[in-house]
Amino acid sequence: MGRKYKKAKQSFDKRIEVINGDINRALRNLKKKVQNGGILNDLRKKEFYQSRGTKVRLQKAAGKRRWLKKQADMIPQKRF
Repeated sequence: MGRKYKKAKQSFDKRIEVINGDINRALRNLKKKVQNGGILNDLRKKEFYQSRGTKVRLQKAAGKRRWLKKQADMIPQKRF
């Protein structure tokens, strides 16, 4: 049996205040909150159905990429 880990939910404040009628600043803040909250990534993931096998395969591939990136960072620079 596989273990199931729960992701920590990130809170997303749904209100953006417009201060002194500066809508551009409020819009920038909204875009920043949406990007940092990962809302668009969740919507992209849920747009189409993915079978369990596909999810597992994608997670393994992502883990391999992370591991290879970490290994590349650990290789010392050659000094000739």
